[in-house]
Amino acid sequence: MFVFEDSQLQEVIQRFQQIVGEEHVLTQPEDIVDYGADHTEQLHFSPVIVVFPSTTDEVSGLMKICDAHHIPVTPRGAGTGLAGGALPVMGGVVMAFKRMNRILHIDEENLQVTTQPGVITQVLQETLIEKKLFYPPDPSSRGSCYIGGNVATNSGGPKAVKYGVVRDYVLNLEVVLANGDVIWTGANVLKNSTGYALTQLMIGSEGTLGIVTQIVLKVIPLPAHNLLMLAPFNNLEKAGAAVSAIFRSGIVPSVLELVEINALRIVCAYIDNSSIPLREDTEAHLLIEVDGNNMDQLMKEMESIATLLESFDCGEVYFADDEQQKEVLWKLRRRVAEAVKADGYTIEEDTVVPRAQLPALIRSMKALAQEEKVEVVCYGHAGDGNLHIRLKIPGETNSYNNPNVTPLLMKLFERVQQLGGTISGEHGIGLIQKPYLPIVLSDASRMLLKEIKKVFDPKHILNPGKIIDA
Repeated sequence: MFVFEDSQLQEVIQRFQQIVGEEHVLTQPEDIVDYGADHTEQLHFSPVIVVFPSTTDEVSGLMKICDAHHIPVTPRGAGTGLAGGALPVMGGVVMAFKRMNRILHIDEENLQVTTQPGVITQVLQETLIEKKLFYPPDPSSRGSCYIGGNVATNSGGPKAVKYGVVRDYVLNLEVVLANGDVIWTGANVLKNSTGYALTQLMIGSEGTLGIVTQIVLKVIPLPAHNLLMLAPFNNLEKAGAAVSAIFRSGIVPSVLELVEINALRIVCAYIDNSSIPLREDTEAHLLIEVDGNNMDQLMKEMESIATLLESFDCGEVYFADDEQQKEVLWKLRRRVAEAVKADGYTIEEDTVVPRAQLPALIRSMKALAQEEKVEVVCYGHAGDGNLHIRLKIPGETNSYNNPNVTPLLMKLFERVQQLGGTISGEHGIGLIQKPYLPIVLSDASRMLLKEIKKVFDPKHILNPGKIIDA
């Protein structure tokens, strides 16, 4: 934990105020308390200062001061993360980006958009839709999360199965380094073989290598049509097996989500929705969307999928006939995590395995839950093998440093690794997944991470305590 000397603290505060203005530097406990937590479990670490820059030059000036005084800096977006990436575990400074919230330029000719990191993801998407453009990555928190946080964790979301994750759309980044230097990591072009891929290195680095201040994204034309259906299964494993079969048939859905029946019941009650029939013999649902510009082709694809699902004991398929019904289904899916957390399933994991291994992961998860006498629900992006697993453990609200939970998660992640998977598909490593890295990364790989960190951040002030220790 970093400790300021009194004279040092006052000097730093005054210099911060000179850069961003007094009203944009917070130090009172009642003003900064919310910046010590994010959506990760019930954890809180208090910063000493919270500062709100509005330009790259301000970020650079702030970092030069922190570098000179060896002050730890935790970059923070909207605080919607689930791995503790925005928690100021060493105290020091939280640098929050809600003032850097401008879409700087939409280049319709080259299909690109340049944005600051504090733009809400859904705002960016809806602004682009007005111009018939499409930015596909859409995490469940898209209505509140920032695009900068999405870049920091390489977010995905339901559309990733067809369109890819954030990494597939970032062309170039403006980054402030630990010493305050400002660089561009690449170029605003579709092909770039000039030196090391610094842009790709920054994506998913969770603010541990540099602070992103501008983002250049490629976008695509907005698909004209989409069709959506909800398919029930009386066997959870068969639902997982059906996922792989759909892709082997040659169809690539734009969405293929799995929601276990308990999770669906919980979210239906949570938002007071009774429009979806929930049968006693149902174990899981698949939410399936296809999109494109040819409606006749999309209808054929949906019919082919429905026919294929029959061989996996699929029940009666529910088709969303209009935009209102589609919105109902999407609301159910997007609020699952919120609903099951409110119901007591407090610990969420972000496992990902090769798509064909989903049934094995589900089977292992259920067996482990029974063995450990805990409750479990699963949901997530089945189309790309990314299954979110939530646990309800009596008396436990946190997994971080919890001797009653860590052994259980070790077993889960060891099974994920055996299936060819890894411990995070889109939430990041942050703080709470760090102890499990040795399960999926070798000693040599972890040493490389440490050495890379040293090159970018020799004083270890950028989001210290996350991903890898110094």
